Amino acid sequence: MIKIDKHHGIVMPLDRHNVDTDAIIPKQFLKSIKRSGFGHNLFDEWRYHDHGEPGMDPASRKKNPDFVLNQPRYEGASILLGRHNFGCGSSREHAVWALIDHGFRVVIAPSFADIFYNNARKNGLLCIVLDEDLVDLLFREVTQNPGYRILVDLPTQQIVLPNRHTIAFDIDPFHKECHIRGLDDIGLTLEHATEIRAFEEKRRQTAPWLFNN
Repeated sequence: MIKIDKHHGIVMPLDRHNVDTDAIIPKQFLKSIKRSGFGHNLFDEWRYHDHGEPGMDPASRKKNPDFVLNQPRYEGASILLGRHNFGCGSSREHAVWALIDHGFRVVIAPSFADIFYNNARKNGLLCIVLDEDLVDLLFREVTQNPGYRILVDLPTQQIVLPNRHTIAFDIDPFHKECHIRGLDDIGLTLEHATEIRAFEEKRRQTAPWLFNN
């Protein structure tokens, strides 16, 4: 899993409530489980004028110039600013993969769908919940200032704005540690590999019939 400690990046505003996972990555792109190659199809139905299918060359497709992801001022953005209930809908993990594959490392919103939030934590995409008035402030700042960058400091749980003002945010201590150390559920389990092997060896001795082929 990708580690995240401090991240400084351009902010892209997506001023829509209830952005669901089918909008983040449409269903026709769910055939692969490689966790990569989904970035070109992020927000596909909003991003392009034509209907997308797996294997299409993004360079040959007509982009929607009005969609925020296609606007030059947000090129290279790695922090997504959203509205309430971001990531609602189906539980597809591909939505998180698409965001990461495109280059996003942080999503800031007033609220997230629970399954999306947990999928993000397990893949290294940091989701930050802020009060709506603070999110409104960031939307105004981003809109008025091209190339708007912020620093997300996870250890201190602060967002540092260009004017050096800071915004504090809360995060579950367990989720914070997982992000900083880059540990998903498998990584957390493997931290106890020695104890697991010892248990298996003891079990093999006390109940050998369980290990017969």
